[in-house]
Amino acid sequence: MTGDQPYWNPFLETMDRERLEALQLRKFRRILDWAYEHSAFHRTLYDRAGLRPSDIRTFEDISRVPKVEKSMMRGIQRKDPFPYGDALCVPLEEVVEFRQTSGTMGQPVYQPDTWQDWEWWAECWSFILWAQGYRPRDRVFIPFGYNVFVAFWAGHYAAEKIGCEVVPGGVLDTKARVLKIQELKATAMMGTPTYILGMAETARRRLGLDPSSLSIEKITCAGEPGASIPGTKHRMESAWGARVYDHAGATEIGAWSYECEARPGGLHVNEALFLVEIEDVETGRIIREPGRRGKMVITAFDRMAQPCVRFDSKDIIEWDPAPCPCGRTYRLIKGGVVGRADDITKVKGVLLAPSAIEEVVRGIEGLGDEYEVEVKKREDTDEITLRVELLPGSEDRRPEIEAHLVDRLRLKTNLRYDLEFHPYGSLPRYEVKARRFRDLRKGH
Repeated sequence: MTGDQPYWNPFLETMDRERLEALQLRKFRRILDWAYEHSAFHRTLYDRAGLRPSDIRTFEDISRVPKVEKSMMRGIQRKDPFPYGDALCVPLEEVVEFRQTSGTMGQPVYQPDTWQDWEWWAECWSFILWAQGYRPRDRVFIPFGYNVFVAFWAGHYAAEKIGCEVVPGGVLDTKARVLKIQELKATAMMGTPTYILGMAETARRRLGLDPSSLSIEKITCAGEPGASIPGTKHRMESAWGARVYDHAGATEIGAWSYECEARPGGLHVNEALFLVEIEDVETGRIIREPGRRGKMVITAFDRMAQPCVRFDSKDIIEWDPAPCPCGRTYRLIKGGVVGRADDITKVKGVLLAPSAIEEVVRGIEGLGDEYEVEVKKREDTDEITLRVELLPGSEDRRPEIEAHLVDRLRLKTNLRYDLEFHPYGSLPRYEVKARRFRDLRKGH
């Protein structure tokens, strides 16, 4: 590929729904057959349910296939064939890549990939980056500590694949990364929203640099829902003077979604490579209509070493009824990933999504980027403490900021909070995934 030849497939990405679902059914049946024939774990799971791959004849039949949860994968790993267990579908000598989940939600899950799987990862990311305006003329800086967590590994190789120049930020600290961006005039970068904001803070406070004066034109975010939260996206874009795009993926799944240049307020599902189903949390019924939230059950069609077939991701999403003006017919996830079913909790009888608090805090002028939320029980009453930072120069406006914060929190979450205002820079900072929400109630 040379020049600006499009890295996208208009035949796939503009396919009508009937033909696309026929393709998805065909690919689903193929990966189901593969898993049944080559994975002792999957075969046992399906046999116990009394299901054979040949039972899946229609698109509607897919929901009959038992789901796989992360706890199941944790239960089989560290057994033969070591360390992956009996979900491995290929001989060990064909595994060329090891990755593991971040471990923020418990014991990490190991993920083996063949070279074909790793090429597939890069292919998924190539569609993402092209849709977000990455081109061979871009110099992409990746401020990521390369390790066993997949994070932006595949983004690195995808940028190379579409012809970009890649600068790996690896072992550099944050200050050195900012200076390297300045030195090389990088035009794009990737990171978690937390770290992108942290880099901007380092540029301003430690280097006396305005990050918006640097050469960054576009930023791809992953790992947290922040880039789909308007307040957080606005802060990143204002700080860097760049367009910010969201993406959602996972180690066990792959890079399944992306925000395009049209930025329609949601994420495209890469539907030729993945099947996304939305399941009602209470009833387990598949939600096909727009406007109702549920948890995502997802299948990766082309990952062979350790298949991802109807994986219960616990990501909370909903379909967007509107088409995207970019011309792609792939469906949109409205507002991106709202949060995880594990994180959405009931407080004082009200369902609370941590992302709603982030949207409020990041949308109020005068507050810093960092905050902490703590839920605890005093006798029989739930209490929520929200700790925020005041930006330098905003101390005199605290009463006004506090009143605005109280009003916005009540409107957005229907809950009351004990507010604590802390000096700027005093709350914890994070480089990868942040843990700002803690539920300390007994038995929760």
